[in-house]
Amino acid sequence: MIAMSMTTDLQAFRDTTAHRRPGRILYNGGFTPDLRQRVIEHIGTEDIGEHYGFMRMKFAHVRRPADLEPLDFTRYWENEDLPEGAVINGAGVAEVPGSMFHFNHLLSPLRNAASLAEIENYPMYDATNWDRSGMAAEVAEAHANGMIAVGGVGHMYETAWQIRGYEQFLMDTIDRPAWAECLLERLFQHNMIYATAAARAGVDLLTCGDDVANQNAMMFRPDTWRGLIHSRWKTLWQTVKSIHPDIRIKYHSDGNVTAVIPELIDAGLDILNPVQPECIDTDEIHRLYGDRLSFDGCIGTQSTMPWGSVQDVRDRVKEVIDKYGRNGGLIIAPTHVLEPEVPLANIDALFDACRVCGTFE
Repeated sequence: MIAMSMTTDLQAFRDTTAHRRPGRILYNGGFTPDLRQRVIEHIGTEDIGEHYGFMRMKFAHVRRPADLEPLDFTRYWENEDLPEGAVINGAGVAEVPGSMFHFNHLLSPLRNAASLAEIENYPMYDATNWDRSGMAAEVAEAHANGMIAVGGVGHMYETAWQIRGYEQFLMDTIDRPAWAECLLERLFQHNMIYATAAARAGVDLLTCGDDVANQNAMMFRPDTWRGLIHSRWKTLWQTVKSIHPDIRIKYHSDGNVTAVIPELIDAGLDILNPVQPECIDTDEIHRLYGDRLSFDGCIGTQSTMPWGSVQDVRDRVKEVIDKYGRNGGLIIAPTHVLEPEVPLANIDALFDACRVCGTFE
């Protein structure tokens, strides 16, 4: 287990995102279920974050009423012969176990929708009057313990296509834009409730995201992305910053989002995740925007972590710290959850190198 640092995670986060040299580099990581279990057996504790020294965060929650009935999605699946093991998730989407590890197939409840009314009437919670009374106390508790207080609002586009169907939603953006607008707007309004509550409670970080790019480029025409997706995130980010100017916005999108980074920054983005080195020129992005944008990620899960040596992992950590982190602006993490192919020795090397190379105090 690592030794305690003099700099709290909260102070390191504030320095990092203000582009000041922090006492140390913050870092984090996630694991697929199979690998997570093997890591637990390897290190001898279920508290992986404590063992490796992950950045310490506490979420502030909007509380769902205890007596609120679950949403009823029965009518979308009553005539379906779902595969064995299928589970209907909280958005009404059927998750069907895949052939290996953590991979699921998704069946979308509105994939056969025939009218806009079906999208307008799709079951969603209205969180307008849910309990926010404990959020400020959760933030105060986090700060008293040197932790980063976090609010999360999830996705818009990704949730929309999972409900509607991937191909169906993309076709809607072209042939039936009112359908795409309707679903996105309903999700946006829900997210806005969570986001403004988090801002009023004084959280340090708001997390959100949508995977809007592939390995090579954006998955949308620029005007489609701006009109349907980015405009809503921009409104949400600017609203929460008008409430709490010091809040930091972290946005996640896999893939090559290089073309839209300036617009993300102009809309209020502070932290970009995961900054995949396999498809983004991280040196160029840092040269252009490193004074305004913090990186969260940078350690390749398609390259260094599964296929590199222990020394390759250590070298990559040192490289990103030297290039992007010595004057703030860097949180280190694998660019996605670590997959089953990743050697345990590489995991040990990653977080040990973060601690050793990233401690400046």
